[in-house]
Amino acid sequence: MAKLYFHYSTMNAGKSTILLQASHNYIERGMQTLLVTAQLDRRAGEARIASRIGIGAGAETFTAETDMFALIRDRLAAGPCACIFVDEAQFLTKEQVWQLARAVDDLRVPVMCYGLRVDFRGELFPGSAALLALADEMREVRTICHCGKKATMVVRKDASGQAARDGDQVQIGGNETYVSLCRRHWREAVGDTPAQNRSTITEPTE
Repeated sequence: MAKLYFHYSTMNAGKSTILLQASHNYIERGMQTLLVTAQLDRRAGEARIASRIGIGAGAETFTAETDMFALIRDRLAAGPCACIFVDEAQFLTKEQVWQLARAVDDLRVPVMCYGLRVDFRGELFPGSAALLALADEMREVRTICHCGKKATMVVRKDASGQAARDGDQVQIGGNETYVSLCRRHWREAVGDTPAQNRSTITEPTE
């Protein structure tokens, strides 16, 4: 039965590597796949998904205006396709996530989305929020903080190497821009230190 999957993590957890390996597994068994990635992310080149360990593959691209249902419908009309893989899924719009869900339900093709859960401010990306709401299955791709704990947050470094606290939600970058941290070390990096005790407990007066 076809399902909508969401594989989420922080930066540099190996999402693209897992996506490319999963697609290869289909191809190795004589089945075809469709790879799709965000047009605005050109770090690996135009219309290409690549991992930090050196593997990559060509892909279709999407923008905020792309009809994801139509893209998948047209691909299926051109010939058999066993699975759809969507990288950088955090950049999907809410409507595009619904389009993917409709493709799963109506076209009966599995769709596997890979993306970040939260941005550098600790807030959900719109696409990720919609996927958390609509996905049939969700799987966390784990990476670790420098302290050894699971990394769940990410900081964006500014020009001076300090953690940025504001700015546009979308800014393409890699290891030179983003660092994955556990929540405690993310809080330290952005200056969210423990609040001082500002009140004392006193006995009630009459």
